[in-house]
Amino acid sequence: MSKFGELIDVEIPVLLDFYTEWNDQSEQMHLILRDVAAALGDKAKVIKIDVEKNQELAEALRVKTLPTLIIYKGGEMKWRQSGEQDANALIGIIQEYI
Repeated sequence: MSKFGELIDVEIPVLLDFYTEWNDQSEQMHLILRDVAAALGDKAKVIKIDVEKNQELAEALRVKTLPTLIIYKGGEMKWRQSGEQDANALIGIIQEYI
């Protein structure tokens, strides 16, 4: 969990994508997140977290639905949404925190 603190305690927005390999919506989000990461460059980070490999973290953050997207900035949760989002909407939301 200390690694998680280091990931989110930065001054740029960090978009976390909680997913599993077997979830169809999660797979579709990977393509969308690739576009989001490319559009934002070094202004934000996009990090994918497999809930099966990080069960303790997923439970601590009460991730129940996949995909779950969370934005952190400066170690503080700024935004959270479960389910698919389109690339333009995500880019717009992240830009609010840049």
